[in-house]
Amino acid sequence: MKILRNTPIEIVEAIEPLLPFWTERLGFEKTVEVPHGDKLGFVILVRDGHQVMMQTRASIGEDIAVLAPLLEKRTVVQYIDVDSLDALLACLGDWKLLLPPRETFYGAREVAVQDSAGFLLVFAEHKPEKP
Repeated sequence: MKILRNTPIEIVEAIEPLLPFWTERLGFEKTVEVPHGDKLGFVILVRDGHQVMMQTRASIGEDIAVLAPLLEKRTVVQYIDVDSLDALLACLGDWKLLLPPRETFYGAREVAVQDSAGFLLVFAEHKPEKP
């Protein structure tokens, strides 16, 4: 299994107030946004090949309910792209999965685990982009 990218996800109450800092001051570009009701629930910001993701507690609570109670005191989740989710699952062996493999609307297969220190890790394999 090869790790392709490791992206922090900031778990926040609201995304909109944070965007000017990232976009206007730091020069990140918002490349993905997912609404949650009448507000943003998730965004991906990109600059120089680096990503920062933000997701609201309410959005993640609806999307992955099993993780919501674990995020009450945590503010960062590691989102780790891998080349093969099956190879990752083989590496994990009998490690407890908080989120069993799932297919997302954005073309990823994902699982979530908690490491020994209690941090949340979401591993994802993305389908190759069509030429």
